[in-house]
Parts: sequence; structure tokens; C-alpha cells
Amino acid sequence: MHRWRRPIQRLSIVATAVTVAAIAMGLSACGSHPTAATAAPVAPRAGALDAARLAGAANEPDQWFTSGRDASGAYYSPLADINADNVSRLGFAWEYHLGSHRGLEATPIVIDGVMYAVGNFGHVYVLDAATGRELWTYDPQVDGQWGRYACCDAINRGVAVWNGRVYVGALDGYLHALDAATGKRLWKVDTLPARGPKTPYTLSAAPVIAGDLIIVGSAGADFDGARGYVAAYDLESGAFRWRFYTVPRDPKQGPQDQPHLVDAVKSWDPRHQWEAGGGGTVWDGISYDPELKLLYIGTANGAPYNIKFDGRKGGDDLYTAAIVAIHADSGQLAWYYQTTPGDRWDFDSTQKMILADLDLGHGPRKVLMQASKNGYYYVLDRATGQLLSANNFTYVNWANGIDPKSGRPIVAAQADYQKGAKLLFPANAGAHSWQPMSYDLQTRLTYIPTLEWPMVYFDSTRLRAGMIEGFFTVPAFPPEDYDPAALASLYGPLPTLARLDQGFPAAKSRGSLRAWDPIHQRIAWQVPSLSNWDGGVMSTGGGLVFQGDGAGYLNVYAADSGKQLAHVLLGTGVMAAPMTYRIAGTQYVAVMAGYGGNMVGYPLRANYAAYNRDNEGRIIALKLDGGAVPQPPLLAPIVFPAPPPHEGTPAQIAAGEVLYNRFCSRCHQLGRGVLPDLRTLSAGIHQAFYDIVLNGALASNGMARWDDVLSRAEAESIHAYIVDQAWKAYDEQTAAAKTARSQ
Repeated sequence: MHRWRRPIQRLSIVATAVTVAAIAMGLSACGSHPTAATAAPVAPRAGALDAARLAGAANEPDQWFTSGRDASGAYYSPLADINADNVSRLGFAWEYHLGSHRGLEATPIVIDGVMYAVGNFGHVYVLDAATGRELWTYDPQVDGQWGRYACCDAINRGVAVWNGRVYVGALDGYLHALDAATGKRLWKVDTLPARGPKTPYTLSAAPVIAGDLIIVGSAGADFDGARGYVAAYDLESGAFRWRFYTVPRDPKQGPQDQPHLVDAVKSWDPRHQWEAGGGGTVWDGISYDPELKLLYIGTANGAPYNIKFDGRKGGDDLYTAAIVAIHADSGQLAWYYQTTPGDRWDFDSTQKMILADLDLGHGPRKVLMQASKNGYYYVLDRATGQLLSANNFTYVNWANGIDPKSGRPIVAAQADYQKGAKLLFPANAGAHSWQPMSYDLQTRLTYIPTLEWPMVYFDSTRLRAGMIEGFFTVPAFPPEDYDPAALASLYGPLPTLARLDQGFPAAKSRGSLRAWDPIHQRIAWQVPSLSNWDGGVMSTGGGLVFQGDGAGYLNVYAADSGKQLAHVLLGTGVMAAPMTYRIAGTQYVAVMAGYGGNMVGYPLRANYAAYNRDNEGRIIALKLDGGAVPQPPLLAPIVFPAPPPHEGTPAQIAAGEVLYNRFCSRCHQLGRGVLPDLRTLSAGIHQAFYDIVLNGALASNGMARWDDVLSRAEAESIHAYIVDQAWKAYDEQTAAAKTARSQ
């Protein structure tokens, strides 16, 4: 068993005595010199992946070439050494500590025995995949200020490896090309269309290779000012090739700047708030078909969420919440299919897509499949965009189905929250979010990490709370966090959950792993999860389905029935999809473990691993006949220190509540979470509060400065509110301790 720990401080490139190429061949840096009669085998070039090799991925089962293993993005491996007969023997092989405590969402790549992984902000880690030994790391040197516009944590979803290079997008929007053998930076380009103190763009998606191009998108549609796009750069030089905008620009700026937007702008309300940027960002869900030379992108919500605010009628808002095909060579539109026209619920179509050949009754057909955030599973002809099937894979009540002729959802009256709060399925986190699903080439089933929980939606633009940064005028609360009495000071009178939950499934947050038959459009099997926010999925030729969960387990199921075959305690919550590879005859299963992401702003449930144990990020590798996985240390019980003296008038505290809700609550909820509960601040942090909030004293830790939107007086109101809440928690703690002593 091997345990590798990297230092927590920032590192640049770290060289080792063993080259990546030597690891790839299993050679020792201290091996004997070759003689003339016995020449040593030539080590392959590090990161030696090209189009021919990727196309033949099925013939190299030991490798995991891309985030989804191959060009199809199926998250399926043909390896079968670990199977239903022996998976109960799965145990610890090695671990690697990243030194971070934020969410990890990437799936590592393994090529010729070398693992390429990425963590927070775009840090790259390259390891010997057999032992976890660090070969080199790369720090993109991202200013922590960029964490401010990371709506869902400072995460990264993967790297691309190609012809001896590693490509990674950093949170600040720069694309880096690195030498795969040494980690030396070859070039760095700015991918953002605009850059400034209020630019809301961030880069978190894995870049995708498309011919001789590297493709990136951006996040930011949850903030004011982002206009969605994907951009293409030359693989060799990093030279800019083209940019495809997904939404129109403000008509006041003149005619549309790209041909496909000339008709698109007609689908937007003439009074749309163009200063909001339009949204439609491409923060995940990018695929490429090398035969058709088509690039497929999924687009996010429009901005702001409520397109009918202030009497606006709204429209389809092309090309938000859509699947779009682009000619990779030219950057021109090929076709589009809009999954949620006129989206008002944050139903992005950015979920990863799987490219497959399906026999739908008339012979094999090249299709694109997506389990969308809106609850429907779409099968499209990937050459033309024709809708072949669409059915809900979980309960939905925002729509009554998909019209088979028009392909449009039949929106239910229940979906309109404009005049009152509504309980809607699915939640704005989606029936399926970014977590990868897997398509099994043997069972022909898709395994979907499914969320079957609702949220209470309502419009807050006319209420005291106003706009909430990162929610864009439409607050939405899970059932467990919906307390009308507690929310009244911000949102006024709200109906009870019992009143809203009429005729629907129980209003409860729950998750499941769901096996979906895309040919017959039905559920084959499903199993409930231990937590309601679990990881991505991998399936294998061994008849197995792997999924990590928020409770800190790696669960293994029979691919044909869903029977649980293994339940490995990792001790760290998992959001990323696992992967598998083989070196020298040994099959490994590896996963990046670290909780956060979309859950960064919500209090953790008591059964989550991050609630009970240290959430330091780890790469964990397993193999047959390994031991127990080392467990992170237990966290101490939450203790509220004595706060500083009360400060501020009742009016200041009330104003601070609104400002805290608007700017702070997206990351710092009151309760144990991934990021600190501000009621537990130390005396030193209280003293440095204004330097932190207004001057960015902790920007290196990801706590951005806010002086561009908050005045000193407003920061004082926020601090007064935090101190007030801290005293309430401290008094409750003191009273509880006194009661316990008296019993």
C-alpha cells in the first residue's frame, strides 16, 4: 500500500528522477545500461495519444484516454479482471493527497501507465498510476479573486492529453498547454472575450480536442454580464481560430455579429435585460464526432432566470438550454435542438452527451444521448439533430411531456411561479446535473446519477431580499431548507410546504442510481442512494457499475440488475466519476474524492462524510485484495466561540441580513458546510473582517475582495448581522450546556 502526500502550499513544476516515459514502460531510472546485443525498448512519448489511437480505443482496454475514456464519452471500460465474482475483494492500492479542501469533479486520464488529473483552480497532478508517486505538478497561479464568480466552487472537470501535451483550462479563463513529460508550460492563451474587475466568466470544463483544435467554453450564466460562447484554438500554437456565440448581443450595439444570431434575436423579448449578458454559457457538455467533424455543445440558462420579469413576455431565447452542433472546421452552426425553450427554471442542457450507435428498429443509427437537467432523456440523430425520442427518466411536474411533432415541452400551468411560490420537480440542480452518466456497451443501458427532489421556486425581485447573486432573481429552496417563518424577514409571507405539496411525490430531497433503456425509453432498475448528491458513474466489461456518494462510499452494482456487490468505505465524499485502467496485469479503479461543487452553499447533512471527517481532496486507487482505505481524521464538534460585543443598530442588522443573503449566502450558509460557517469566526478574523472583505486579505485562499460592490458601511452591516447570528448560536450553545449539566 502506498500513500503519497503533496505539500499543501502552492507548487510550480516538480521534477522527479523518474521520467514519465520511463514510468510508461515500467522501466527503472536505476536500471542497467543496454548493450549492443540487447538494446532497450524505446519508451513511448509521454501522452502519446493521437486520432488513430483514440479511434482504436476499444483495442487498448488498459487505457483511459479521455475524461469519458474514448471519443464517445460513455464512461465505459471493456476491462473485466474485476467482475461480479471477485469485486467483493476490492481494496486499497494507493492514495495521493492534493492538500485542498474544495470539491473535486474531474475524472483522471491514464495513458501508458501515467495518470493526469486536475484539481481546484486548474492545478494539474501527474502520477505513476501504479503507485501514486508524483511525477510533476503544475500550478496555473490563479488569483483567488476568481473564486468569487465560481458559482459552484473553484472546481475543474478535467484535462485533455494529446500528442505529448496536456491541456488545462484554469478558473481565470486562461488555457495552458504543458509538456506531458515535464510539465513545462509551452503556451498560455486568454480565452475570455472580455476581462475586467466585474467580468463574471470562469473556466471549469474540460477542454475537448476537435481535429487540430482545442475547444473551451466558460461558466458565468448565473451572474450579471456573461454572454455564452465556445472558442477554438490551434493545438500547436494556441492561436485563436474562431468563437461561436450562443446568444445574441444587445441589438443597441448594431446588427448581430454572427449569422446564426440574426434570426435568434427575434426569439428574445425586445425588452430583454441585455445588460445581463444573455447567459447560455457552455460550462460543460462538449463532445466531438471526428467522422462528421461536428462539435456538440450544451448551453446553460438564460440570464436573468426570470425572463418575464417586469411584464416582459419572454420568448424561446435561442440558443439557451439547448444542444447545438457546430462545424468544427469553420465554427458555423450545423443544427440545434432546444430542450427547454424559454427556460425560467435554470434547466441547463450542459450535461455530458454520449455518442453511440443505436438500433431503433431500422438498423444502427448514429445518435447523441443526454439525460437533461429538465428530467427528460433525449436521443437525437447526431448528424441532423432530429429528435428520435424523449421521455422523462424521473418525476417532473413543470411539463406534461414532449410534443413528438414539434419536440417542444408541453409546459404545465404549475411551472409558473411569477404570482406565487410553486413546488417544482426537478430542482434547479436538475434531475441530472453535471455528474457523468455511463452507457454500457454490453447491457445497452445508461446509468444515470439521478436527483428526484423538488425545490420551492418564487420570484423575489419585488421583495426585500432583491436579487441574489448566483440565483439571478429566482430563489429556490430544497424542502429541508424551506422554512417560511425563517424566510419571512427576507421574502415576506410564504405558503407552507404542506400547502404546496398537493398531489406530488413527497417533498423530500433524495437521489438514486437509475438504469435507463434508451431504446425502449424505460427504467430497467434503480437503487436509492445514501445521500442526495452523489458522484458520476462508470460501467465496465466485468458487468459492473461504479458510483461514489456523498456519504463517502464507492458502491458497485451488477450492471444487469442493480444488485449491490461491493460497498467500499473511502471516508471522503465523492462527486467525480470513477475510472479504471490496467498496468502489468493488475486492474485498478481510481476516483478523485473531495466534496463541494453545487453543494458548497448548502449545509451538509449529518450522514455526509464531509460533515464528520476532514474533506481534504484525495485521489484513491483500489485493486483486488487491497486493504481498508485510510480514513481522514474526524472533525471536532462545532463550537461557537464567544463573539465580539454586539455592534450595529437593529436597522443595520436588518440591512446586513439582506446583504448577507445577496452576496454571502451562496458560499457561507449557517451550518456545517464545505466552507466556513461565519458564526464560528475567531477573534482574529473578526478584527480583520474589513480587510478580508474589502481588500482581499484572504484572496489566496479563494475569498475574493468585494469593494467593487460593497461600501464600508454595507460591510459593517454584514458584520453586524454575522455578530448577531453568532450571539444567538452562542447563547443557544450555552443554554444547552447548562441544561446538560443539570440533568
